[in-house]
Amino acid sequence: MENEFILRIFCAAILGGLIGLEREYRAKEAGFRTHFLVALGSALFMIVSAYGFEGAMNNELQRWDVSRVAAQVVSGIGFIGAGTIIFRKSENVVSGLTTAAGVWVVAAIGLACGGGMYKLAIASTLMVLIGLEAFNFFLHKFDKHRKG
Repeated sequence: MENEFILRIFCAAILGGLIGLEREYRAKEAGFRTHFLVALGSALFMIVSAYGFEGAMNNELQRWDVSRVAAQVVSGIGFIGAGTIIFRKSENVVSGLTTAAGVWVVAAIGLACGGGMYKLAIASTLMVLIGLEAFNFFLHKFDKHRKG
């Protein structure tokens, strides 16, 4: 079972790292290392939550909810993501929203990997990368038409 757990955190780290590479390439606030660590940590939390207390969970007098740790990952990542959002009053601009959302979705991808949902995690990663790149492509096309 331990080899399966290692595969889960490895998959999470790779998928999070791929999204992080895109953010790094775009010189955004959170890059490869941040996304890599968030995905890996989320997967590890999920694994520990689901399997780390098996001895204690076999007690009929107590009920354990393994989803509680996953819910706390969502809250904790929301707090980290909020730190990337900046409002520049002088320019009346909010920046960092996409980075915050990226860190948040990478945590979800990590949780999916930690739960053994590889296909869902891979499909989500591809959708994130397509979304980020498609938005960037259309934004540049729109800017060229507006300037010209």
